[in-house]
Amino acid sequence: MIPATTGTRVPLLKLALCLAAVSLMPVSVAQAAPPVPAAAPAEGVLRLRSANAFDETLARLKADVQAKGIRYFDTIDQSALGAQANLKTARSTLVLFGNPPLGVQFLQSNPYAGLDWPVRMLVIEDSDGAVWVAWSDFGFIRQRYRIADRDAQFRMAGEVAQSIATAAATR
Repeated sequence: MIPATTGTRVPLLKLALCLAAVSLMPVSVAQAAPPVPAAAPAEGVLRLRSANAFDETLARLKADVQAKGIRYFDTIDQSALGAQANLKTARSTLVLFGNPPLGVQFLQSNPYAGLDWPVRMLVIEDSDGAVWVAWSDFGFIRQRYRIADRDAQFRMAGEVAQSIATAAATR
């Protein structure tokens, strides 16, 4: 027996059982809800505001593509292209990536869908200094090419794109 603070004695076994029960109780940890894509000032484009600086957002996007085993194709620094033409633009880099076994299915349904594959994500810094990750809404792409036979594939592509954008935009 061990002494209790009230002067009574609590059997050691009872105390051990209470401690064991408390240790098994579920602990609720508040988790922030994932960011929800917002419409961009362009039809069929989704975007997430990044909590990271431009370079960090870009690095996180590329790292998540690689971590998911998705094929990385290229990065195009659009602001550097503008500077080469003596045209100033907002900071803007386009990243091309994709999963050919998934993307080629869209081309099988409509070869013109190749205009939107591989997947493109844009990291852009606006005039206020906010950094955004933007990409084409796969529902919009589905309608654009009138593809009616790949619902599960479009759903998967949309979920993966949002996952990559979220990984790039959050800390």
